[in-house]
Formats: sequence, structure tokens, C-alpha cells
Amino acid sequence: MPATVSEVAAGLKTRLATIPGLRVFDYLPDQINPPMAISTLDSISYHNAMSNGDPQMQFSITVVLGRINERTATANLDGYTSATGATSVRAAIEADRTLGGVANTCIVTGASNIRPAVQADAVYLTVDFEVTVYA
Repeated sequence: MPATVSEVAAGLKTRLATIPGLRVFDYLPDQINPPMAISTLDSISYHNAMSNGDPQMQFSITVVLGRINERTATANLDGYTSATGATSVRAAIEADRTLGGVANTCIVTGASNIRPAVQADAVYLTVDFEVTVYA
């Protein structure tokens, strides 16, 4: 039986929580407290195999690194977008591609939309990671 969206989201949250110091949410909190990650479901594709099998889910993981005018936010971007390392989003998620046994496999396909985001007169540096999950 394919995994549910909730099961996959929980698996992603668990994997992201292995990154030291990263706060992980499955909703947008009222207050920004970087570094933090928020996962959201973008889409689901059905019928990727015969008999309604292999649904494919697309998630976005938005990482808020810090105020854009702080050197540490820009410096931290390297670690989170790196393919390997203790703060690598890709490495954390792909260390268990089954997300605790709920998915067949998953892959972090890229990082994009590196941009500022404004909340309460503060400007933060953010980056979006695209994750494809085969449930």
C-alpha cells in the first residue's frame, strides 16, 4: 500500500531533524527563528505504474537561514546546499531514501529560489529544495 502524504511528511521531518541546530516544521510558524525548515506538498502524480502503483509526490523544503544582512546566513548557505556534510539537506534526506520505511525511494532533485523573504520588517535569506518521493 502506498504511503500517505502525512507519513511521507513525517519521514521528511525526521530526516531534516538530523541536521544539527535546524528547527523543522510541517507548517509556517507565526515567528521566524532561523535556521529552520518548512516542508510543503506541491503535487501528487498517480498512475506512474500499472494498477495505480507508484504514486509520486513532490515536496518543497524551504530553509530559512537568517537575516540576509548577516554574514552567517550567506555562509550557512554553502552547508545546506552542499551535496554532503553535517548540514547538507540533500545528505540528510537521502541518508534514508525510504524515509523510515514509508516510501519506496526519494531524491532531492535540486535547490532553487535562493532569495530574500520579508516578515515583520526583517529580511531573511531562504532556499527551496525540491524532493521527489516515490510512495
